[in-house]
Amino acid sequence: MKGFRKWMRNKPGYPTIPEDILSEDEENSTRLTSDLEQNELVFKKIFENSTDMVFRRVQLAGENHWLLIYLASLVEEKVIDDHILKPLLSKYTKQEDLINEKAAGLDDRIISLGETKVTSQVIDIVRQLLNGFAAVLTIGDSDAMMVKVNGRPQRSLEEPSSEPVIRGPRDGFIESISTNIGLIRSRLKTSRLKMESLTIGELSQTQVVISYIVGIVSEPVVEEVRKRITRIQIDGILDSAYIEEFIEDSPFSPFPQVNSTERPDVVAAELLEGKVAILVDTSPFVLIVPMTFWAGLQASEDYYIRWPIATFVRWIRFLFIIIAIFAPSLYVAISTFHQEMIPTNLVLSIVSSREPVPFPAFIEALLMEVIFEALREAGIRLPKQIGQAISIVGALVIGQAAVQAGIISAPVVIIVSITGIAAFTIPRYSFANAVRLLRFPMLFLAGTLGLYGIVLGFLGILLHVTSLRSFGVPYFTPVAPLTFTNLKDVIIRAPIWAKTRRPQATGSNNPVREPAGQKPGPSQGMQPPENN
Repeated sequence: MKGFRKWMRNKPGYPTIPEDILSEDEENSTRLTSDLEQNELVFKKIFENSTDMVFRRVQLAGENHWLLIYLASLVEEKVIDDHILKPLLSKYTKQEDLINEKAAGLDDRIISLGETKVTSQVIDIVRQLLNGFAAVLTIGDSDAMMVKVNGRPQRSLEEPSSEPVIRGPRDGFIESISTNIGLIRSRLKTSRLKMESLTIGELSQTQVVISYIVGIVSEPVVEEVRKRITRIQIDGILDSAYIEEFIEDSPFSPFPQVNSTERPDVVAAELLEGKVAILVDTSPFVLIVPMTFWAGLQASEDYYIRWPIATFVRWIRFLFIIIAIFAPSLYVAISTFHQEMIPTNLVLSIVSSREPVPFPAFIEALLMEVIFEALREAGIRLPKQIGQAISIVGALVIGQAAVQAGIISAPVVIIVSITGIAAFTIPRYSFANAVRLLRFPMLFLAGTLGLYGIVLGFLGILLHVTSLRSFGVPYFTPVAPLTFTNLKDVIIRAPIWAKTRRPQATGSNNPVREPAGQKPGPSQGMQPPENN
């Protein structure tokens, strides 16, 4: 390659190839020349050993007049045939009128596709080719017409497997960012919905889109999101999780400070509350910031079922997140240090079941927790057809065999099973992972300090979550700091007609969501039908 650059520099009229063709330095960027053969040679060297790169010459008046360049793996070749090649080769085209036609004129007279660009920078052409564009170069012209003919394979829209609902929309995001943007815009049909595009990744050149609603979102939050994303320097972005780790406030916290979802309706609802969505090409998960502790316990279906039922379900989640964190540690602490707190009959039952067990309660609980997590991980990694069967059968067989062999006591199996079920009630997977992790330090504190250790652990967790921030928003808001008007969507799920104001932490620019006084009821003066 170095020898080729040296040879090219010595050739009069040939463009200079920069040391790094993907460099951002515009001063060293290469420009096309008016010689079609020379331009073709440049791109052949850039895409050397790329078998999917296609160079299609089109003749006019007996000579090579156009050069069509595209990556067959990224474009829809039928679109190229129908809308570019056929018009150029058509016998009905007055070819003598096209001899002096420049690249910019092809858009009006020949090419019948929507998105086109004209550029003379080689680095721009390379980037567009890698994004599913085709380049049309014309003899005697130093500009190239870039035509979007993206044909990247993509899966169909389907319900997200990580966020199933009984009632609600069934579509979910896929790996195509343009499709994902369309899913959001189909729900928010307003020009105030903005989509800012950035490119991150030196080699992957991944498109990242920042979405927000002007007039609702706080501008400092948008600026902070933009600043954190643009400062990312990495060779490749393969999923939105890469972005998440670069922009969170406290990277060592087990609690996620960036929400993620596969559901377009969730993103639309969060945007209406003044939050910012981050879409990443090739990823079906959209990031939402800021995030609060309570967002990890809320499911999209809460807003599609009647509010008393949704409130009851939320209380169930509050109860079971406490069980998921503290149940094993409470059992270890009480059975080891504080037996006097247990009723006599229950103590006798626990003692009789633990009599053949050679391990203390702490080792029992720790062993079962590790086995349960291993079975859960195995069920996820195995093929779907056998994964669930292995996890369920494995838990039953191992638990029963361990009890009969006297290695584990029955109460520990019950406690660990209830704990595992409690963790499954948390709707956000990343938030549930934090709860899974916290069980183990709580077990160690209970096994060494008893209830005193559990109290210390609880205070540590409480202090941690109240000190966290997500893009300047307190993580525990609206409980700490306390905002009474926002509690109607935390402790309870108030009716839609009663939620007249947006969350103060994110929607302060436009706090009124809807006018008050929309409580449903019969119209005044309406009389019941008379019985004949």
